[in-house]
Amino acid sequence: MSPNPLTSVSMRAARWSATHPWRAIGGWLLLVAIAVGLAATVSPQEASDEDYRLGESGRADRWVHEAGLDAPDSEEVLVTADDAADRPLDQSTAEKAGARLVDAVGTLEGVDGVSEPQWNPDRTAMLISIQLARDHDDADPIVAAVADVRSDFPDLDVRQTGDLSLDDAIDERVADDLSSAEGISLPITLVLMLLAFGALIAAGIPVLLAATSVAVTIGISAPLSHLFPAEPTVTSMIVLIGMAVGVDYSLFYLNREREERARGRSTRDAVEIAAQTSGHSILVSGGAVICAMAGLFLMTDVTFNSLAMGSILVVAIAVLGSITVLPGLLAKLGRWVDRPRVPLLWRLNRRLSGRLGEGGISRRVLGPVLRHPVVALIVGVAVVGALAVPALGMKTHSGNLDTLPGDIAEVQTIKAVIEEFPSEGPVAQVVVRAPADDQAAVAAQLDDLGRRAAASGMFRAPSAPVENSDDGRTSVLELAMPFEESDDEVDEALLMLRDQLVPASVDSSGAEVAVGGGPAESLDAQERMSDRLPLIIAFVLVLTFLMMVFAFKSVPIALISTVLNLASVAVAFGLMTLVFQHGVGESLLDFTSPGFVIDWIPLFVLVVLVGLSMDYHVFVVSRIREHVERGLPARLAVQRGVSETAGVITSAAAVMVSVFAIFATLSMLEMKMMGVGLSAAILLDATLVRLVILPAALVLLGERAWWPRRPRRPQGSPVVEPDPALAVAGR
Repeated sequence: MSPNPLTSVSMRAARWSATHPWRAIGGWLLLVAIAVGLAATVSPQEASDEDYRLGESGRADRWVHEAGLDAPDSEEVLVTADDAADRPLDQSTAEKAGARLVDAVGTLEGVDGVSEPQWNPDRTAMLISIQLARDHDDADPIVAAVADVRSDFPDLDVRQTGDLSLDDAIDERVADDLSSAEGISLPITLVLMLLAFGALIAAGIPVLLAATSVAVTIGISAPLSHLFPAEPTVTSMIVLIGMAVGVDYSLFYLNREREERARGRSTRDAVEIAAQTSGHSILVSGGAVICAMAGLFLMTDVTFNSLAMGSILVVAIAVLGSITVLPGLLAKLGRWVDRPRVPLLWRLNRRLSGRLGEGGISRRVLGPVLRHPVVALIVGVAVVGALAVPALGMKTHSGNLDTLPGDIAEVQTIKAVIEEFPSEGPVAQVVVRAPADDQAAVAAQLDDLGRRAAASGMFRAPSAPVENSDDGRTSVLELAMPFEESDDEVDEALLMLRDQLVPASVDSSGAEVAVGGGPAESLDAQERMSDRLPLIIAFVLVLTFLMMVFAFKSVPIALISTVLNLASVAVAFGLMTLVFQHGVGESLLDFTSPGFVIDWIPLFVLVVLVGLSMDYHVFVVSRIREHVERGLPARLAVQRGVSETAGVITSAAAVMVSVFAIFATLSMLEMKMMGVGLSAAILLDATLVRLVILPAALVLLGERAWWPRRPRRPQGSPVVEPDPALAVAGR
């Protein structure tokens, strides 16, 4: 049987790197230097508002913008009594502060107008609205003016929020969160690697390779962002995925090389065997992640395009480093990889390896599974099913004020403004483009639409007249809904407006009509996702299925892989629904449930898990396949394959779960959702799936698992039957 093409690629790369280690190392360092230079000299292009437009709401937003009818940015200043003063608001003092603020802000560059102070009904709060000039994006002068007024009136609580200040506060919080995650993930990962290897150099290599892969990706992403505009969270995704896969790939490769050296192999032979086995697994796993992430491009959405590009790039670079520079490093270092040893950690590593390996926990768990595979499979499937059941009631919605961290001052202020000065509710915009001569007829039709909408009970009567552009070609009617933004009735009202009320009132034969506004944008995004989700799932599963067939030449193995991927995804969805929609564990994770899951998170978690869950799966199945190639019966091959990989997979799983769990501690709810979903699913995948469901399924299938043909050892393969005394992973 001819060698697998992926194995040939990894072996050729390893041989060249081991033969020319300084060239491999120098080439990698040059790549890192070039990437750092790109990051320093090329400014990334961030996604603009126009990039997020989609569907009917996108058309409406574009027409309003082109007509100059879109509202410029504004800032709000709320004046209330200082809570610390413990006395009611002094209205005369508040009016003096308001007059001072109007005078100070009204003369600032970039301010088009300042409203007169407005009181709430019980005169306990005063609001001042500041309208900025179009395309003006600097709120700092206003912030400084508000701070001066606040210092001059210590008995008042003078707070600012608005389009610019709120965005700046959110951006600052995201940056702080990412900085915190990066600062925590590196030392935690290094500690886990020290526990895994007990030696400084061996522990440092995976962390170094992962960190440099992330750095290279961030640098290359800067110029690529001019083709695929960067979404604000893409850097966090690069760090999240890059650290996880980069460490795991290096860990698999390094562990196998050390294992072969412990059997008496030379460094060169050990590197070649690691390339043939772990290198093959890395290529399969990396290919699966890339195939899964490529499915995000089918959304044709700027957010998913950006996340897909960043994720694909960091995985590809991590794979490249693992099969090129890593063999060169190992060949050059030789046995120095295990130096300097940390005495306590070295002994702990040896002890843990024994307890996790063939004679330890894995054997205790595997024994009953191999003896009673049917029962084990039923129990495993039942646990997965129970954890996945909540996903059947998952509700998704776009992020809003309820999903922002409540401890951001600007978020607190805007919630206070809404409470003291209630708005009419979510607003839909009906935008009509028609010849200027038809302006009067369009206005009459929109007036009729307003009456019909109010009569339906799903909308309030229009509080403002129809707004027309200067050229008379564009008309806009705003209709408020008497619901909370996240209520299901909002979507029902929008569908009624689009499908019934607008066609009944507006003659579209000589005009173009579109319904937009914030709620409509959310509805269009959800409909786009619902329409394309089946296509994306099919694309991802078919590609990963074909990848597994190509890698293992087995249809049953590919089917099992696909089913287990879906099981991990279902568990992630179930836990996200339980935690974030129903609020289980709010106090533990320090958040307030919005009553839904943010709409883009499930799709992203799906493709990430379909890719990343292949790491352990491919590594275990590859080791089982090695034993099948040596002629071992199915049950013994499964037992040895799972037991021998127990130590390294436990270490790799600990890294992934730790990195993802860090994101569950961040303040941004999107990061929490991803962290909880990914860490829980990976933990389940590396324990219940690897130790129970997969072995039980393979034992029940027996030789049929490798249909259409049982693997045979390739001619000339350097792999030999391992010495059972040394077959403990990590030795």
